[in-house]
Amino acid sequence: MLRLHQVRCYSAKQCLAEVDQIELHAKQFFALLGPNGAGKTSLLKAISGDANYTGKAELHGKALSQWLPLDRARHLGVLPQNSTLNFPFSAAEVVAMGLTPLSLTRQEGNQQIKLKMQQTHCAHLADQPYPSLSGGEKQRVHLARVLLQVSQAEQAPLLLLDEPTSAQDLGQQHQILELIKNLCHQQEYGVLAILHDLNQVLRYCDSCGVMWQGKLDAKGPPEEVLVAETIQRYWQYQPQIISSEQHKVIV
Repeated sequence: MLRLHQVRCYSAKQCLAEVDQIELHAKQFFALLGPNGAGKTSLLKAISGDANYTGKAELHGKALSQWLPLDRARHLGVLPQNSTLNFPFSAAEVVAMGLTPLSLTRQEGNQQIKLKMQQTHCAHLADQPYPSLSGGEKQRVHLARVLLQVSQAEQAPLLLLDEPTSAQDLGQQHQILELIKNLCHQQEYGVLAILHDLNQVLRYCDSCGVMWQGKLDAKGPPEEVLVAETIQRYWQYQPQIISSEQHKVIV
């Protein structure tokens, strides 16, 4: 699905992130980890086209730069860390922005807006002014918009999510991660998400990679990557690793 080869993202003065090789497949939930400033968001911006990069970035075997804009929008959805929108749109009108690349009647569009808002637990906010919402509510509204945007993908869609649970309470965090996991395993989405909670990565993700000083320094199954030595090396924290009654690893 997504293939990166010698991708390097640059600012005016320095290389912000680089990945020599990574492949993300349909039905895979991949967590991008690392301390603050390691290059995680810069890498997502390079893949999404919001930052300049060198190297090869391909989606379904075709360079991302060669996709027609509407086709790309139907197959690549991006949830940024912060979404600024100050116009007094209702929450449902913000979600409706995801209709742009789709071919739906008004009735079908309204049905899909309701469905995506139900999936992201924000249907009750439909008529409320977007600027009046809390940070977590705004985040779920934008997630609904992104899911609507890729709902007509002809091939497995790719989601790039930058800290999708950062503004959520504990229950909403798990509901969103369960939704993302189900989209991967049941509807063959591919997901690359920046996450910080290592236990959530161990519980929900299929694989992970750790960014360190701008480079992807380690990758593999979470239970193999997130061992005590690795956590100490990258986060300067000595964890205790235990096993639950269900034999799940817990940090």
